[in-house]
Amino acid sequence: MAVDQATQALLDMMSGAFPDVSTLEATQVRAMMEEAPAVPGPEVMSVIDRTIPGPAGEIPVRLYRPALGTLSTILYFHGGGWVIGSLNTHDAGCRALANATGSLVVSVDYRLAPEHVFPAAADDSYAATAWVAANAKELDIDPARLCVMGDSAGGNLAAVVALMARDQQGPAIALQVGLYPVIDADLTRPSYVENAEGFFLSTAMMGWFWDLYLSDKSARSNPYASPLRATDLSGLPQSHIITAEHDPLRDEGEAYANALREAGVTSTNTRYGGMFHGFFNMGAFLPAAAQAFDDVTSVIRKAFASEVVR
Repeated sequence: MAVDQATQALLDMMSGAFPDVSTLEATQVRAMMEEAPAVPGPEVMSVIDRTIPGPAGEIPVRLYRPALGTLSTILYFHGGGWVIGSLNTHDAGCRALANATGSLVVSVDYRLAPEHVFPAAADDSYAATAWVAANAKELDIDPARLCVMGDSAGGNLAAVVALMARDQQGPAIALQVGLYPVIDADLTRPSYVENAEGFFLSTAMMGWFWDLYLSDKSARSNPYASPLRATDLSGLPQSHIITAEHDPLRDEGEAYANALREAGVTSTNTRYGGMFHGFFNMGAFLPAAAQAFDDVTSVIRKAFASEVVR
């Protein structure tokens, strides 16, 4: 499906506001992200910033509670190629997610590359998930209704946390949700060629992110870096993966969903035609994004039988 006029206009605006990050230093890109104007998110009953114990020190997290009562929980890992992004860049999306699913959303500010290379982000994400499960009573959550979720590199971390939890007999994760996730370090798939540039995330950018996160290409086959390389995907939680037609990451996300099904895991996936990487929280501008948000939050509510908070 071709990109429509409204979507192209949005892509042109984003391209003008954000140059090719692969030509910049990580600190420059982070500053641009933090300074960029953002649409504020909805009000949530409570939003609390705190820190929790991590493998290399305290991990900042932000807790979005939409209602009283014992809630389901979503561990949310932000995107940004393991290099950029923060609690603030994904604040509006997490607010909307909490209200739409009736879940406590715990946004995790994991360590970033290149200051902290693989597996720092994965280790922090798993530690946060384990801490939330272990402190279910204090948080007033149901430990049997736990979801790991993320966009792009955050989707990678959600998949990795699910693997780690299975391998280490850790928290019982009920659901994983990946929004156009990074699942493999192979940058030669057809979607990387078809969408190499012109659709916000470029193939060159993905190479830059991987080089900063895990420069040793021979180590990228580690399943905790490239979950699709895992020799066994059985025993993982139910999953839902969304992909965008014009996204370099499209093929690996869909390959992951297929591989999960082949391993006996309940896995659904939806490709959104005419869309590009990062579209999910742009429902105010793109009808397909609003539909994707409704679709994903419906999957989560159905899995946890939870209610929308109005």
